[in-house]
Amino acid sequence: MIVKQSGTVRADPVTMPGIKDTTIRWLISKFDSAPNFALRMFTIAPGGRIPLHDHPWEHEIFILSGSGTAFTDERRAKMAKGDAILVPGNEPHGYENDGSDDLVFLCIIPNSGDAR
Repeated sequence: MIVKQSGTVRADPVTMPGIKDTTIRWLISKFDSAPNFALRMFTIAPGGRIPLHDHPWEHEIFILSGSGTAFTDERRAKMAKGDAILVPGNEPHGYENDGSDDLVFLCIIPNSGDAR
């Protein structure tokens, strides 16, 4: 068993075109011998965003704190603490923090999508 305190995991800037004020913590991944999934924690500062992008793998997301908007090329949905979101594989998606506090969420992906 591995137990980590999320605050001890390094927060790395997310790098992709259009990203603004977003960090990622790889809480559990293949580097921890997790065979199937990666558990990541994102923090998007107020006014920050992850632009529209897509991947072949699904995402399961759980909002820990803050609020914002999840969007696809066809839909926008408000999200806030306690919300759970499923983004199917290959669906263009993005997130923005239009609130006044950090937007913090967990995102689970299969290790096949683990870009590390």
